[in-house]
Amino acid sequence: MDIRIKKNEEKPESVELLAASVIQVAEGFQKIMSGPLTRGALVVLLHEGIGTSKITKNQIRLVLDALPRLKGWYIK
Repeated sequence: MDIRIKKNEEKPESVELLAASVIQVAEGFQKIMSGPLTRGALVVLLHEGIGTSKITKNQIRLVLDALPRLKGWYIK
């Protein structure tokens, strides 16, 4: 899956849509982490899937550490 965000200054995304998207990402991550896949396995899968020359495992860990806090950072 290739996700692309296109910014349109004339018709920007609504705040509600952006908030809903942040909530979906945070809740989706919670579901993944409560499943049978370990964090280490997820890091390995993402590293291989994205490309070992494009991202480090440490960068993936940093993103995974931040995902549970998304709602707190961006949703009021």
